[in-house]
Amino acid sequence: MTVAVGDKIPSVKLINQLGDDISQIDIAERIADKRAVIFGLPGAYTGICSSAHLPSFIRTADALREKGIDEIICVAVNDVRVMNHWGESSGAHDAGILMLADWDSELTKALGLNFSVPALGFKDRTTRCAMLVEDGVVTALQFEEDHGVCNLTAGETMLELV
Repeated sequence: MTVAVGDKIPSVKLINQLGDDISQIDIAERIADKRAVIFGLPGAYTGICSSAHLPSFIRTADALREKGIDEIICVAVNDVRVMNHWGESSGAHDAGILMLADWDSELTKALGLNFSVPALGFKDRTTRCAMLVEDGVVTALQFEEDHGVCNLTAGETMLELV
């Protein structure tokens, strides 16, 4: 079953790296009592993810915070070192975006957002999405209708919804 408005984000530990420090973060605990934007994408350094999706949240991070967003979280099925490097090289870390590795797709599967494309080596990757979560409950949720674009899930779109 795919996550829907009104659902709670489950307690799942994801991995984060900043500098040399690697930590496990329970996403449900992290966003408790907060307003958060969580966006999921198929993979670090992939086409639309790198050219449109992540950059849209880097551009809108300050404006989202001005509207009361406490956390901006990027989730992808990648290893923690790839997510850390992508966060550094893209400017996501500088923008205060928390880059979380869902390395075994546990959160992705729990939310019903997994998809696979064997020809690309994608197994149980995260569907492109963006959601507003308030005190752990999804209050707005967007998915892309076309796999080759990032419009409905872009930072600018989420800015309009908060």
